[in-house]
This record gives sequence, C-alpha cells and structure tokens, in this order.
Amino acid sequence: MRLRFLGIIPNTPDIDSPTIWLDEDSGDLLIQSYKATDKYEYDVTFPNVAAGELIRWLPRRKSADIPLPGTDLWMFDRSAVLFTYFSGVGEVVDREWRTEPAVVKLVSSAFEAVWERAIPHEEYKPL
Repeated sequence: MRLRFLGIIPNTPDIDSPTIWLDEDSGDLLIQSYKATDKYEYDVTFPNVAAGELIRWLPRRKSADIPLPGTDLWMFDRSAVLFTYFSGVGEVVDREWRTEPAVVKLVSSAFEAVWERAIPHEEYKPL
C-alpha cells in the first residue's frame, strides 16, 4: 500500500487531527483519526445550507419500506432521469439517460416518500 498525504482538516489539535490519505494502489481514501458519522456529514453540510440548498436527513429506520433506486441519479423536470454508475473505487463507469414513464414514476415517488419522512436540516440532531 502506497499512501499519499492529501490534507488535514484545518484548525484541529495536533493530536488526533483528521487527515486524509490516498492509497495509490487501490484508489481508496483513508481518513485517519476520524469516524465519518452522521455528525461529521452534518457538520460539513453548512456551506450547502448557507448557499440556500434545502437539506433533509433520513434515518435508515425510516427508509426500509421505500423502493429506492440502486444508484446515484439526477431527475429533470419529472420527465427524465440520469443514472450514474460508479466503480468500486468511486470512478464514473457509465451514465444512463432514461425517460420511460415507469422509471420516472419510480424515482419521483421514491423522492417524494423520502422528502416527506426526512427531517429538515435545521431540526435534525445527529446522534
């Protein structure tokens, strides 16, 4: 394993400072001395909120009965979906543009169910 130092989170103490390394053999990112938890994701979401993005958090226990698409996607005007497929190391492998009404309906209904159950960012408190 060949590691390359990528960076350190600024303004952290010298001991247990979160650092990020790249495994040059596998392409994996290694985060040292920090556990990526809901609290971490919550804390680094501030710039998105400040920019006006509406963010909600869906606890896993509230999602078990929602039929969710199996990959990342963008939906456009409730008429088209762009699926993105990634490799095991996070590289984009393919994209697929879909416009079939059944596919659009599945994505739209999943999004609506998630949005309805999810907790608005300003009300969410990570454990």
